[in-house]
Amino acid sequence: MSTLHRSKTERIDIRASRSAKQLLQEAARSCHKSVSDFLLDAGLIAANQALADRHYFVLSEVQWQAFQQTLDRPVQAKPRLKKLLTEPGVLD
Repeated sequence: MSTLHRSKTERIDIRASRSAKQLLQEAARSCHKSVSDFLLDAGLIAANQALADRHYFVLSEVQWQAFQQTLDRPVQAKPRLKKLLTEPGVLD
């Protein structure tokens, strides 16, 4: 994953039911990872998703105006996107 957990110096302890532990062990094995690495990777992904909408960005006045103009543009037809979303997928 990222460099966020290359140098591990902190410990996180969790408690889980036996069935949850077995499931995590099986999933970790299927990914060729230790349970610790599996949980850390999954936890970092979940943390990034949970925080994604809480990040903010700063724009100059010119950039803000361009951003607003982009948002205010009329909707345009996207035939290829419509086709992609309406045709059955490989899992359907």
